Amino acid sequence: MIEIDGRSLRLDALEAFARGRAQARLAAAARPGLSASRAVVERAVAAGAPVYGVNTGFGELKTRRVADGDLARLQLNLLRSHAAGTGPALPDDVVRAMGLLRANSLAMGVSGVRAELVEGLLALLAAGIVPRVPAQGSVGASGDLAPLAHFALVLVGEGRARLQGEELPGAEALAAAGLAPFVLGPKEGLALINGTQMSTAVLALTLVDAGRVFRAALGACALSLEGFLGSTRAFDARVLAVRPHPGAVAVAEALRALVAASGLMASHADCERIQDPYSLRCAPQVLGASLDALDYARGVLERELNAATDNPLVFADGEVISAGNFHAQPVGMVADHVAAALAEVASIAERRVDLLLDEKRSSGLPAFLTASPGLDSGLMIVQYAAAALVSENKTQCFPATVDSIPTSAGIEDHVSMAPIAARKARRVLQNTARVVACELVAAAQAVEFRVAAAGGAAPGIGTAALLAAVRARVPHVDEDRPLGDSIEALSQDILAGVFDPVLAPHMPAGVRA
Repeated sequence: MIEIDGRSLRLDALEAFARGRAQARLAAAARPGLSASRAVVERAVAAGAPVYGVNTGFGELKTRRVADGDLARLQLNLLRSHAAGTGPALPDDVVRAMGLLRANSLAMGVSGVRAELVEGLLALLAAGIVPRVPAQGSVGASGDLAPLAHFALVLVGEGRARLQGEELPGAEALAAAGLAPFVLGPKEGLALINGTQMSTAVLALTLVDAGRVFRAALGACALSLEGFLGSTRAFDARVLAVRPHPGAVAVAEALRALVAASGLMASHADCERIQDPYSLRCAPQVLGASLDALDYARGVLERELNAATDNPLVFADGEVISAGNFHAQPVGMVADHVAAALAEVASIAERRVDLLLDEKRSSGLPAFLTASPGLDSGLMIVQYAAAALVSENKTQCFPATVDSIPTSAGIEDHVSMAPIAARKARRVLQNTARVVACELVAAAQAVEFRVAAAGGAAPGIGTAALLAAVRARVPHVDEDRPLGDSIEALSQDILAGVFDPVLAPHMPAGVRA
């Protein structure tokens, strides 16, 4: 059970809730702050003072006063008018994460809403209702307005939602779950939609899964190192100590641990090769830079999970302040960074696949890792597939946050495009998981050829365990057969963290799940 208080939500807890492994409730400690902030709104309404979004219009219409008798309708109209999203529906886990993040932000007690609104959001999610939220239509300032409006409409008995796999009108979904439509008070419609929660939800789940992909990429790299009969000298701790980027240090430590006690590595200890290709020799520097980028992004996201991104903010001392916490630039910029970091993980993995398949460079491996080259094409097209995915990733890495299109008659004259950045990062992640799956297939094949040629010399402690896990899913390719479904299934296993228990004993603290 996750206690929602606006201050202590963690990334792992968010993922557990989003994917159905945890429940959430409003923390008792959050109630006094909610009550104090709400009292400020109620006093303002009673006094007739103009307060943005409470008794005025929105955006460029901020100077238009709204009569007291229309304040409830104002909030409902806001949700209806802002539900202008388009495109495919967001996945259920993203929508559940959005809802929990919005509830957590409101629970901080600076949005001027009642505790009942937070509880209503949590009850909706607890009932298994997943609002249908179109993926496109937000520019990431003033918040993710359109996606959050689609979510909030279901709470008030409108919009559309999924319940037990069936899509229904919002009112029917509520009735089927035994819930009544929520009746909004002043400020509460605005508070439901003014925030970064769609962008943050997509990126948060991407980051969780990125850790799993990264660890699988380390395992694939270690297998490729053995398959190539490469050297670990470039991973010597003394080398990393004189350029001590944390990610590089952790990657080198992991690679050394994965191939520890390897008979294959020992079998060529005195070979004449002085240096390996960069895709192996520079793995700590390249993968380490990506690891550092992911760690930085995680720090930004951990702050954003517990941020008040509403406008205006309603403080218990009576101050109501219009500001810019809804602007998702911090989320968008790290999303762009995450996309580039993951694209590089895929890029260097594809180079290792190509290295293993090329008989001119692979130091004795058969062409395309098949025992009958010519008759069989072996893994030739596995490299093509990886190359296509890497190229597609490049098209997704133009930073979305360098673009801005003014909105709301120019009053909102700089926007973040964070939702676009986050969705691009997710696509790059999925492609990268597929490229790592391609490398696992190729590296497993290469290691088995080496073991056979070396008279049974065993792989390292970690690589042997990983090889067994891969082979439990994708058998050795003795003769040509379709591999597309196997690669896709393997990529889904990677994203689900199936290989984490195998790799965990060999991962240093900086990489461990």
